[in-house]
Amino acid sequence: MHAISHYQDIVTAHFKSLALKKEPKNLYEPIQYILSLGGKRLRPVLTLMSAEVFDVDCQKALQAATAVEVFHNFSLIHDDIMDDAPLRRGNETVHEKWNINTGILSGDAMLILAYQYFEEYEPTIFRELAKLFSKTALEVCEGQQYDVDFETRDDVTIAEYLKMIEYKTAVLVGASMKMGAIVAQTSVENANAIYDFGLNLGIAFQLQDDYLDAFGNPETFGKQVGGDIIENKKTYLYLKAMEFASANEKEQLLHLFSIQPSDNTDKISSVKEIFNQTGASEATQNAIQNYTFKAFETLEKMNIGNDKKAILKAFGEKLMSRNV
Repeated sequence: MHAISHYQDIVTAHFKSLALKKEPKNLYEPIQYILSLGGKRLRPVLTLMSAEVFDVDCQKALQAATAVEVFHNFSLIHDDIMDDAPLRRGNETVHEKWNINTGILSGDAMLILAYQYFEEYEPTIFRELAKLFSKTALEVCEGQQYDVDFETRDDVTIAEYLKMIEYKTAVLVGASMKMGAIVAQTSVENANAIYDFGLNLGIAFQLQDDYLDAFGNPETFGKQVGGDIIENKKTYLYLKAMEFASANEKEQLLHLFSIQPSDNTDKISSVKEIFNQTGASEATQNAIQNYTFKAFETLEKMNIGNDKKAILKAFGEKLMSRNV
């Protein structure tokens, strides 16, 4: 196994060389564009790393890793249309740079392209990859719909919220790792264990995203701090605050999440104060820690060397130690 930077370099070089300059230009140029914006490319890196965890050259998992990243970016194009988002990774979103119809069609093409990358594998591996991919893609859509539904609901439970982030975010992290295991043709037990490792880490990562959105350092977080509060998003922090709040705090929070002031500075600081007073901040940090430990527990179920378990654990720790 290698350092994470080694897999990142492979993924970066591969996506630079990806030949998508085909006709019609207005279908393929937006695909090339969204893929060229980079980002963390965490998921394909996990696929390559996972293959080497089970003693197979990561190059053999490159097509599966490509499929994962192309699918992820397809979902981002469509998410940006649904959110009417102007920017993605600091650049114009596809539907803003072209138009909504192009965004829909190029996104559709990416979903088909993702499947095509699996065709490089022999039938047995292809079948397992395609089966996992179909299940995961459908769950991501379900998670996105739950997220949309929650915007107009005032009775979202913690369990429902956790299911939403599991489907919308975490299942693709788990699947990315399991695909590397499938390519490596390891045991079913190993493949399932590394899926659970990725799934729990994915939930912890999303909960941490919720926390950092409110309490992160703007210079290191990479997004606008307080964005979820401005948009009145019912995150884990919000739901925990509502669970723990006194009648007065609950009334205040409901009011703050019903307004859209021109200047959000006071709103953000007031909401954060309630998150701290009610213990929602601490409860969220505890949940992040619990899901991270849950991920680490699954390492014990894997039939791999302790050195590899240590590398996976170090990766998880690094992922969860983003600056606040």
